[in-house]
Amino acid sequence: MTTSVTDTFNYKVVRQFSIMTVVWGIVGMLVGVIIAAQLLWPDLTYGIPWLSYGRLRPLHTNAVIFAFGGSALFATSYYCVQRTCQVRLFCGPLASFTFWGWTAIIVLAAITLPLGYTSGKEYAELEWPIDLLIAVVWVAYAIVFFGTIFLRKTPHIYVANWFFGAFILTVAILHIVNSAEMPVTLWPMKSYSAYAGVQDAMVQWWYGHNAVGFFLTAGFLGIMYYFVPKQAGRPIYSYRLSVVHFWALIFTYMWAGPHHLHYTALPDWTQSLGMLFSLILLAPSWGGMINGIMTLSGAWYKLREDPILKFMIVSLSFYGMSTFEGPMMSIKTVNALSHYTDWTIGHVHSGALGWVAFISIGAMYYLIPRMFGKAEMWSIRLITAHFWIATIGVVLYISAMWIAGVMQGLMWRATNPDGTLTYAFVESVKATYPFYAIRLLGGMLFLIGMFIMAWNVIRTVAAGKAFEAPIPALAPA
Repeated sequence: MTTSVTDTFNYKVVRQFSIMTVVWGIVGMLVGVIIAAQLLWPDLTYGIPWLSYGRLRPLHTNAVIFAFGGSALFATSYYCVQRTCQVRLFCGPLASFTFWGWTAIIVLAAITLPLGYTSGKEYAELEWPIDLLIAVVWVAYAIVFFGTIFLRKTPHIYVANWFFGAFILTVAILHIVNSAEMPVTLWPMKSYSAYAGVQDAMVQWWYGHNAVGFFLTAGFLGIMYYFVPKQAGRPIYSYRLSVVHFWALIFTYMWAGPHHLHYTALPDWTQSLGMLFSLILLAPSWGGMINGIMTLSGAWYKLREDPILKFMIVSLSFYGMSTFEGPMMSIKTVNALSHYTDWTIGHVHSGALGWVAFISIGAMYYLIPRMFGKAEMWSIRLITAHFWIATIGVVLYISAMWIAGVMQGLMWRATNPDGTLTYAFVESVKATYPFYAIRLLGGMLFLIGMFIMAWNVIRTVAAGKAFEAPIPALAPA
């Protein structure tokens, strides 16, 4: 008896995004290592403009967040929504379009950013067509995801899908509002921003912080709520807490953006409101962390033998640490010390590498063998090696940036008895130099871990073949 296509889950698009997650992870981390090295050796790229720090830095950010992180979110959400709704992904051709469209966007960004074409707020060239393409692909993503939920055979919508859904809807709103531009000419492609002055700053940080809150938090919490219980073989610790966590998180995050604009022209009441909601945000954030970690209650022994669980649980530890540190840094007196220093860089990377990358890597180690008909990855020992190398890399990175950042903040505010500054700015740069070397070492270790993962994936894919799982029949009520 043969199985028709409609009787199987759509794993093809999940496979595509899973493999590209690993590819873009290497690209993003490699560019990060290059720009970290440029802070040590400014002449490293011999003055080639498209390899300059100012052009590679936004490429690094976009590659890690939207290429690596975005591909992981597409892969995991498409897998999770099918499995929990017990139906094939809605509109397969449209799902395929999201893969090729998203890949095209990433490639276009990888070309245009080094060439210097960016959406500068005053006068932008070339980027507005890419912004339009992003909107089109994202709408297609929403149609596929929510269409699958609409067709579900299960009466209940599992909580992971609530987080994925909130992330998809909110990112669409954020992108459209923040990217609002007035095209001026078709060729060359030029446009003016819809905002200026303090309104522009407010819109940028409403977008920026909620990109963190929904793209880099809510979406990856969706990964956590599905893949941690699956890998642990246990139900989520508290389903009620997961629902409370969801509603508290998505309401509170929307108001926290102004904490990036302390001591600026933004009205004081707006700054204080952002600080207040940032402090409130600690509660729902830690609720999610506790829910994920406590899922292992009674099964802690599995951490000794399962490196995939190590990735997932350590990612939750970094999530908890980052979501404590963020609200603390939003307090005005703390922000006066930390802002514009490398402390912020350490905070960002404890979230980006420790939380986002670790939970994504753990999910990929779960997904990829199943996409190719295998029970597990080719080498569990390589996963263990990857875990320890990456963990050491993250710890070195963020520790160096924490110390450097506090040192910079203290040096910048130090004054002599007559009120003059104790240190020139260049002295703080010189003092930071050794910490940039440690940061580079940490980044290189993380990149090495990604290469180890790539080799493991290559061997796993070579040993298996494309696999489409049949949709199980639901038991009668």
